[in-house]
Amino acid sequence: MKKKTKKNLIEYGIIFAIFAGLYITGLHTEVLGFLQRGVLATGLMDPDLDKNADLAVNDTNSKADFSMSLINSKGENVAMEELKGKVIFMNLWATWCPPCVAEMPGINKLYKDIDKDKVAFVMLSIDQDFQKAIDFNEKKGYDFEIYRSNGPIPQMYSSQSIPTTYVIDARGNLVLTHMGMGDYDTKDFKEFLKKQY
Repeated sequence: MKKKTKKNLIEYGIIFAIFAGLYITGLHTEVLGFLQRGVLATGLMDPDLDKNADLAVNDTNSKADFSMSLINSKGENVAMEELKGKVIFMNLWATWCPPCVAEMPGINKLYKDIDKDKVAFVMLSIDQDFQKAIDFNEKKGYDFEIYRSNGPIPQMYSSQSIPTTYVIDARGNLVLTHMGMGDYDTKDFKEFLKKQY
């Protein structure tokens, strides 16, 4: 009995040491994000495009708030007002959030495949240190621009869950809110975006 207990303690010690090492090096987010990409592949986390059932915070087709001021990775000010007339894919994320890290490769593929004259991507980092988000984006080689808010985020886009994704149609209506990670690089989601032009 003592041998079994000692063996179990050693096994738990090794597992603890691995997780502690991942946490200390900051790789735990990457590892968990990688594992969660497997969950994304099942399609269970995809946004409900048929009924907009994920609009938990806002009413369907409510007018979007364009009062937000943004700063991009180059330090330039961008008024959300400038994006009016385009479909806006806005994603709230952070570098320390494993589900955010998990969905980023799919978002980047979507970004590469979408008409940028008609769709604007606002990848809104909520990291306290924006430089971490900039470094993360550069390290990963993602093609989309990242932003931070230059002031308070309008109540309409406040969420207790990250990642949270919003889609605003070309007429300025908030047409989708999806809380949690999702796979956006799908045929259905691309068709949904095209319908919002």
